Amino acid sequence: MQNRRKFVKNILIGAAGISTLSSFDILNVTRKEKHVKLTILHTNDMHSRVDPFGPNDKKYANQGGISRIAHLVEKIRNEEANVILLDAGDIFQGTPYFNLFGGEVELKLMSQMKYDASTMGNHDFDNGIEGFNNVLHNANFPFLCSNYDFSKTILNGKTKPYHIIEKQGIKIGIFGIGIELDGLVDSRLYGKTIYNDPIESANKYAALLKEEHACNAVICLSHLGYEYEDKTLSDKTLAKETKNIDLIIGGHTHTFLDKAVTFYNKVGKLTLVNQAGWAALSLGRVDFYFNREKERIEDLNTSFKPYKNYAKF
Repeated sequence: MQNRRKFVKNILIGAAGISTLSSFDILNVTRKEKHVKLTILHTNDMHSRVDPFGPNDKKYANQGGISRIAHLVEKIRNEEANVILLDAGDIFQGTPYFNLFGGEVELKLMSQMKYDASTMGNHDFDNGIEGFNNVLHNANFPFLCSNYDFSKTILNGKTKPYHIIEKQGIKIGIFGIGIELDGLVDSRLYGKTIYNDPIESANKYAALLKEEHACNAVICLSHLGYEYEDKTLSDKTLAKETKNIDLIIGGHTHTFLDKAVTFYNKVGKLTLVNQAGWAALSLGRVDFYFNREKERIEDLNTSFKPYKNYAKF
């Protein structure tokens, strides 16, 4: 069987090129009927970048923009059966769209693109929780805030700690972890929001989703940041100090990753961490495959790259 698989791999790679086929893709060709494919698309730190950067921008001329991401998302949806679209926060702040409309335009566009969920970043508090509340009705998707307690604020009951999506019999649990606001955001903007420990909150909701709700995969939308030189809590730390999380989709540090990075979690299992830069310059993508028992397939003994982000525009 191993020799047959190797033979099939070599033929397919020779015909299509290593850069276009992953080991999971090959397994899917040879045993397609046994697998369910889930395509997870994600953004972070779009910062009100509705349109591409101008032609005279020194670094990103004619690149990025939510409008361009929308076309790519539509293309992928036409190609794949089970697509989830997520965001890891800092939707607001960065262009006149936010200054003039306070986030209304961004949330309307994301609703038209059929985002499935987002979490809040620190810049989503830039108009205060009142300002966020004023435009929240434009979002036809939930904001997931698992470690922000809004019970004493105007946002009480208007965000969710977690959300469950089902695709072709596969249950996906999603929750959100926000960054410490004290010292980063003016206290007048977040008011009586209570900040709970990210690792404790992540373990709590990941266990709830995996064990009580029997989710086949658990995704954390994090706005902690990918990594820091000091001991500041990051997604890398979160991955190592938690369990039951399959994928952490990150934001805040504007990190461009060529592909998701794997870390061993608290019980020695793998957690993926991914981030897609900022300003809608890149669209993150992670493909998960599930077997007949609805278990996620992990193929570690391969040199191929099944988790690859779309190249920057």
